[in-house]
Amino acid sequence: MSRLSRPPLDGLRRQLHRGRNERAGGTSGDSFVRETFTLPRDAARSKAREWFERYPKAAYWTSVESWRLLPGDEVEFTMRRLPSAD
Repeated sequence: MSRLSRPPLDGLRRQLHRGRNERAGGTSGDSFVRETFTLPRDAARSKAREWFERYPKAAYWTSVESWRLLPGDEVEFTMRRLPSAD
């Protein structure tokens, strides 16, 4: 039995990073403000709660846009909200 190796993910990482940078710069076509964090699990929960308290979902459409678990019980996640509640 031959064991298949995993493909390198550098190209995918570059593409995701480029896309996130474009969105943060406002070139994605939407007006959302995004911020990505990498924190231990408990701190990640606290940071998300902080965003929801500071930018209420009903007014800012605040949401966790994406998240993933990393080794060492860390979470990388992107928060998204409208720039104002107007």
